[in-house]
Amino acid sequence: MFGSIIASGLAMGAVYALIGITYNTMFSTSRVMSFTAGQLGMLGGVLGSLFMLKLGLPPWLGFIATLLGCAAVGVVTELVAVRPVLKSLDQHLYVLSTLALALMIQQVTAIEWGTEPQPFPRLFNLGSGLADEKFWLPVVACALVVLGLEYLYRRTLVGMAFLAVAEDNFAARALGLPERRLRVWSYVLAAAIGGIAGFASGQLMLAFFANGTLLNFYGFVPVALGGLGNNRGALLGGLALGLFQQAANFTVGGVFSSIAVFVLFIVVLLAVPQGLFGSATARRV
Repeated sequence: MFGSIIASGLAMGAVYALIGITYNTMFSTSRVMSFTAGQLGMLGGVLGSLFMLKLGLPPWLGFIATLLGCAAVGVVTELVAVRPVLKSLDQHLYVLSTLALALMIQQVTAIEWGTEPQPFPRLFNLGSGLADEKFWLPVVACALVVLGLEYLYRRTLVGMAFLAVAEDNFAARALGLPERRLRVWSYVLAAAIGGIAGFASGQLMLAFFANGTLLNFYGFVPVALGGLGNNRGALLGGLALGLFQQAANFTVGGVFSSIAVFVLFIVVLLAVPQGLFGSATARRV
């Protein structure tokens, strides 16, 4: 039982961490919490199953096609749900616009794909039992994404431009950085990360349209626990959440495990409102 908790907890925690990083990547350049993050994870599984099982594409080509499909959704999100409300961030209109788009994506997927979970193919056909690829593949994908983002932000000009826009978009615009173009590319990057989360966890969560709602919530918890905009905090928060959730599933089970997650979430936010690894905001007066 202990081995099952560790294997499944780390796998689900890695998925939650990736969705949390998707939230952070979109937020960094727009200051918008886009509730399409979970839907991007859902599309990673659905499109992967569609391209590989129904259209017969090889895994590597199905993976690329899935990322391109998710990237297109990311561009649509920025153009339709984010850009029109950027001037009204104080009114939080983005909550309605991104949530409406997320519901539209979910309903269209349900109509076109079906409302029953569909299988996801094995990618490498490696491992069995607790060493099965469905457990370690999300963890490996999460590690590669985190390392890739660290390299992007610290070693490349594009990554530094992303950080500049995230720090102060007005100053970045004054310096001549193409803020709007960088924001679109950040949404493409975020959509690709969400697609990777869904693709890597397809064998674990199956291709199911309702996964979007689940990932929207459980992916937001690591962001809140780790601190908004902190990818390392989202990683640690996601892994901790996955282990805690699976331990609760094995011990109390059913709906009580979800209640335990809610209780943990509320207690941590009451104790540390800015998150465990976030910094308190200050305003100079």
